[in-house]
Amino acid sequence: MIRHAVIAGLAGLLSGATGVALGATEIAHVSGGIGVAEQQQLDARKSEFNLKLVFTLNEGNYVAGVDVAVKDGKGATVVQDVADGPFFMARLPSGQYSVVATYEGKTVTRKVQVGAKGLRTEYLRWPSNPQTDDVELSRSPEKTAQISR
Repeated sequence: MIRHAVIAGLAGLLSGATGVALGATEIAHVSGGIGVAEQQQLDARKSEFNLKLVFTLNEGNYVAGVDVAVKDGKGATVVQDVADGPFFMARLPSGQYSVVATYEGKTVTRKVQVGAKGLRTEYLRWPSNPQTDDVELSRSPEKTAQISR
């Protein structure tokens, strides 16, 4: 039995899956999506998951480095990680969850219902920070201003 758990764990690591141990249960999850190749790799695996989170600024720019916590209906944290890119996917048991995502000290909380089949996609957005975010403030050629990192 232990050998099977080790083999399953190694297979998960080799496939790029990560997980949080919760007693006897582990929730598989992945994050990333910086660059076209990573986005294509994640897209190819989306059938393995039933929750997808997409992190952006209000203007639509993707963000990474988001602290993510997924809590079950009883408030217990079932997944906690930092997203390596703008996409985060998890395979959860069916049920209601709270997603708590924090970017640059600002927290967004969302309740989501996840089913056994299909992929539930949630977009979490934050206001841009002119001190750190590279966003176009105006489309007018004479008034175009960009804030660089």
